[in-house]
Amino acid sequence: MKKNWLAVLFCSGFISANAQYSWGNLPKVEEPVFKTDTFSILNYGGKSDGYTLNTRAISAAIIDCSRQGGGVVMIPAGLWLSGPIEMRSNVNLHLASGALLTFTTDKTKYPLVEGFYEGKRAARNQSPISGTGLTNIAITGKGVIDGNGDAWRAVGKSALTENEWKEKIRSGGVLKDDGKEWYPSEQFKQAKVENKSMLLVPGKELKDFEEMKDFLRPNLVVFTQCNKVLLEGVTLQNSAAWCIHPLMCENLILRDLLVKNPAYAQNGDGADIESCKFFLVEGCTFDVGDDAICIKSGKDEEGRKRGMPTQYGIVRNNLVYKAHGGFVIGSEMSGGANNIFVYDCNFMGTDKGLRFKSTRGRGGVVEKIYARNIYMKDIEQEAIFFDMYYFVKFATDGERNESPVVNEGTPIFRDMHFEKIVCNGAKKGIFIRGLPEMPVQNIRFTDCILTAEIGAELVDVDRIAFDMQELNPTKTDPVISINNGTNVRFGGLIFPSAFKTILKVTGERSKDIDMSHMGITKDSERIVITDGAPATAVLMD
Repeated sequence: MKKNWLAVLFCSGFISANAQYSWGNLPKVEEPVFKTDTFSILNYGGKSDGYTLNTRAISAAIIDCSRQGGGVVMIPAGLWLSGPIEMRSNVNLHLASGALLTFTTDKTKYPLVEGFYEGKRAARNQSPISGTGLTNIAITGKGVIDGNGDAWRAVGKSALTENEWKEKIRSGGVLKDDGKEWYPSEQFKQAKVENKSMLLVPGKELKDFEEMKDFLRPNLVVFTQCNKVLLEGVTLQNSAAWCIHPLMCENLILRDLLVKNPAYAQNGDGADIESCKFFLVEGCTFDVGDDAICIKSGKDEEGRKRGMPTQYGIVRNNLVYKAHGGFVIGSEMSGGANNIFVYDCNFMGTDKGLRFKSTRGRGGVVEKIYARNIYMKDIEQEAIFFDMYYFVKFATDGERNESPVVNEGTPIFRDMHFEKIVCNGAKKGIFIRGLPEMPVQNIRFTDCILTAEIGAELVDVDRIAFDMQELNPTKTDPVISINNGTNVRFGGLIFPSAFKTILKVTGERSKDIDMSHMGITKDSERIVITDGAPATAVLMD
């Protein structure tokens, strides 16, 4: 008698019975509303000649607008140079079509401020655009915001063409002693080579970081503890570090943005949404030097103490070109993440597609993540990727620390559903590597079609369901390999008949791998059980 597959999934935990949101009940995000009063920066002495600093003009218009109850601060068409500017409540900073707002390369114009670096308090140069504790703010229009990031960033020789490298050297700066990396200044070089910390730990004040100021690259747009935030229509490009960093915000909308950074931009993320709730990212295009759309919530103990998960989010109708991941969670996710819906997105040429990363020490729970209708092409590495060993250097023999210790620093990734994920071209279709003491658990794949050199590789997983999955490996046998996996169920699997091995199971902890729905008999040579895995690990007809 055949089992009711949906009932099996529900009873074994593959379907959450108490999810706060569902596809039929998506989170609602409130949008800011502004008065129509307009304050042109021309009326405050603004000059679009490309060399006059307009910091005072833009700031005065923003302050005046906010004091009079809010409205629109207009930046007309033209080339506008500015130092860092601070937003105020009830202000919509609007860049008209043809407006190019570029930020000065004079680093003395950027005061040192208390900010955050990868979830921890740190000294930073003030961001070109920032705001803290504001309500009802926006950056809109069809103009361009350029952070002049090349003046701030290091770059490796291998990331540039020969002519680009020669041009970079001619621009000034200094080289690493081995000649393989370019730095914008000697101060930057010393901070990088000596691995100086930017963290604001007890006993450290901002003035203590003056000697490494050049090293403290600012994010382009940073909004902290703000409510009702809208970024719409503009191009944000060439940031010194991350492009968009909303931190501890509520009711956040990123809509119809073009976010660009050079492929060689170190830490050149598109949008890092950290400890925010009720957010929407839609209709945006990303082409960046690091993760494109990234979910974060603080790092290690500091993130756990903050205790603010990123939650109740929608990510839809976005296009990602170059990036280290199309949609990403981690690795700074110590406050957790939940109830996030990702759908109708295209990833083309990214390093990875859907990317989830963490490591021991982070802690945090990432759960109730749902993705469907994600279409990928020419992914350089994995289409779907989970790794709980992010930035861990393994021993030279390749063995991992198998210590089964669970504590507050143990990250948990669970309860996710991936539906109609299609990829044509990748190194691996699926890679999941959990921890021996905390497997990646309760992940369901439905109607996915993945064409990659390698089908799927699962390590330290529990309760993984493949429901009508089509894996088309093009090079490597087996179609699927499982090491120390438990409760892995195949409700349907389509694969190339030419491959000798469907499934290879290893590891003494492997058990309850159910292929009874596949019509494969126990004497099949297409199932290989080896390297310590029990002979009873795979259930077959």
